[in-house]
Amino acid sequence: MKFENLLIKTENNITTISINRPKKLNALNIKTFEEIANAVKLNVLNENTKCIIITGVGDKAFIAGADIKEFLDYNASDAYDFSENGNKFLFELIENSTKPIIAMINGYALGGGLELAMACHIRVASDDSRMGLPEVSLGIIPGFGGTKRLPLLIGKGRAMEMIITGRMINAEEAKSFGLINYVVKKEKLTDFCNSLANKIILNSPNAIKHAINSLNSNYKEGFSNFSDEILNFSKCFDSDDFKEGTSAFLEKRKPNFK
Repeated sequence: MKFENLLIKTENNITTISINRPKKLNALNIKTFEEIANAVKLNVLNENTKCIIITGVGDKAFIAGADIKEFLDYNASDAYDFSENGNKFLFELIENSTKPIIAMINGYALGGGLELAMACHIRVASDDSRMGLPEVSLGIIPGFGGTKRLPLLIGKGRAMEMIITGRMINAEEAKSFGLINYVVKKEKLTDFCNSLANKIILNSPNAIKHAINSLNSNYKEGFSNFSDEILNFSKCFDSDDFKEGTSAFLEKRKPNFK
C-alpha cells in the first residue's frame, strides 16, 4: 500500500512509521489519521513486524497537533463524529495493538500528537521535546483521549493543570511526571528506540500480546468509555470561543474570549 503522508521502513523485525508532513510540523489531517490506522493494521498482521515505532519526519516535531484548518468549519455534530471515529479507528487501535508500539517523540508533541503518543505502549523523547494539550486556547478540549489517559499517567492534579492552562512541559518534566519513559539526546534517539525495540522482540510475541491485553484491562471499567469526552469536545464547536480561538491561532494573535 502506498502512503501519501507516511514513510514506512521495516528492518530486523522493527517497523518505523514516520509522519511525513514536516512543513506542517506533522500535524494530523484526516488523510494522515486514516493512513496511520492502515499502516498500524497492516503491520500488526505482518509476520515480519514484531515491534512498531511511530515518529515524525524532521527535527522540529513529532506531531504538532491536529491540522486546525481541516476542522475550522465543524459544528458540534461534525466534531462528535471526528472525535468518535478518531478514537475508535486510530487511538484505541494503537492502544490495543497486539504488537508493542513505541512513540519516538522528536520535538513538539502537542494536542492530538501527545494524545497519540499516550495511546502508544512506551514513550521515548529527545531532550529538546516539548509536550502539552493546548486545546483550551482554541476554545475546545482534548478530543482523542487526552482527558482520560493523561490523568492515568501523571495523576489528576497535574493533568488538570496541564489541560486547563494549556501549558507545555519539557522532556525532563514529562519524565518526572511519568508521562514518558526515557529522555535521550536528540542524536541518539533513533538508536535508543531501536535498541529498546530489540530488547522487546527477544521475548515471546504471544506473551507480549497477552501482557498488553492484561495491562489494558486494568483500566477498562469506565475508562474505555470515551463518550463523555467526545460529547464535551463536540459541544465546544458550537461556541463563539471556538470561532475566536481558532481565528486567533490562524491569525497568529492572542484570543480574546468573552
